[in-house]
Amino acid sequence: MTLPEKLLVCYLLLINALGLLFMYADKRRAKKRRRRIPEATLMAMAALGGSLGSWAGMYAFRHKTRHPKFYLGVPALLLAQAALGWLLLRQ
Repeated sequence: MTLPEKLLVCYLLLINALGLLFMYADKRRAKKRRRRIPEATLMAMAALGGSLGSWAGMYAFRHKTRHPKFYLGVPALLLAQAALGWLLLRQ
């Protein structure tokens, strides 16, 4: 594996872990009636490559699963990112 590939893998692991963590943190803040993480931030985390972690966090913590922006948007981002990855790996 080349250095750029290793860096990409590290980035994807980190951004997905952050997506999962942000879902957990927002759910916890919601339960405690504290200041929430903006939805735009949660979606940006998914759009920047953390869609798998965000999707896992949605269902692991039962958070944002009734919002169409999330239950449709995050899986759509995941599919788009997977397709892009597949296209890049084919070359």
